[in-house]
Amino acid sequence: MLHEFGTHAEWNESFYFNFYDKARDICAFMRIGLKPNSNEKTGFCFFMMPDGSVLAMHGLEPVGDRELEVGNLRFEKILPEKKWQLAFSGMMERRKGDAKASEQVSFSADYESLNRVFDYREYVSGINEKISEKIATQHLEQFGRAVGRLTIGAKEYTLDGLGERDHSWGVRDWNAPKMWIWLTCQFSEKSALNVTKLAMDGGEVDAGFIHLYGKNVPLMKVDIETSWDANHEPKGLEMKLKDMEGNVHEVSTGAMRKTVVPFAGRDGKSLSLMHENLARYKMGSRVGYGIAEYLIRTG
Repeated sequence: MLHEFGTHAEWNESFYFNFYDKARDICAFMRIGLKPNSNEKTGFCFFMMPDGSVLAMHGLEPVGDRELEVGNLRFEKILPEKKWQLAFSGMMERRKGDAKASEQVSFSADYESLNRVFDYREYVSGINEKISEKIATQHLEQFGRAVGRLTIGAKEYTLDGLGERDHSWGVRDWNAPKMWIWLTCQFSEKSALNVTKLAMDGGEVDAGFIHLYGKNVPLMKVDIETSWDANHEPKGLEMKLKDMEGNVHEVSTGAMRKTVVPFAGRDGKSLSLMHENLARYKMGSRVGYGIAEYLIRTG
């Protein structure tokens, strides 16, 4: 199932999903990443709950035969670029403020894509491809819908939310960027956006798409102004998106809930923090929800 990989120790292939059930106010994001040259497979799964708590699991194990299963988190492709099954069953840590507790959690969902897959490499080439060569230059995006069930202890929830699927492969060094901003929002089953703004030591790369009227329109220029809280963590942004057809879209967001995922370098010194924010987006009369992700190199 994996693509052919080179010799770099940090060559990675990863599969990521997120979704937000607005009716039940539950946001989920999860990832499985494989580094075959390092015989390393990692996974994480998070649920941001209505009471402000966060359920989290992390897994690390050798690659083995079960490529898309780690720490009881499992992704199964049913139909290429269209349908997936997502599942987890096991213990998760519930965090709320400084309090921590263990919870038995089971989750299963069917994820179905709603747009044609968007291939970043069709629009990121030349010098921009060179700048981003350590950040998985092969990169596919789709938005979709997840429907399923979540059980936490004795409490059960039905789930039905819009979200995003991300599939990337190539060298992935989490500590190479000075910062990246990765934004996904679904306004409806027919309109969505995806934005990447990557800041490397060698320059910046803008990429992504806006999906309106049944088609993906690539983004050519992304201007973002971020507002920060007292802890210098992102709390909102204002941006202008210029698409390939010459349209400019003004978008604002505000963070509703957040969690932070650390990525330490193999050198024992470098560290990047991934701020994963559930955000409310506004674009003209459209209001939607999604993830506002900031990866910030701290050392």
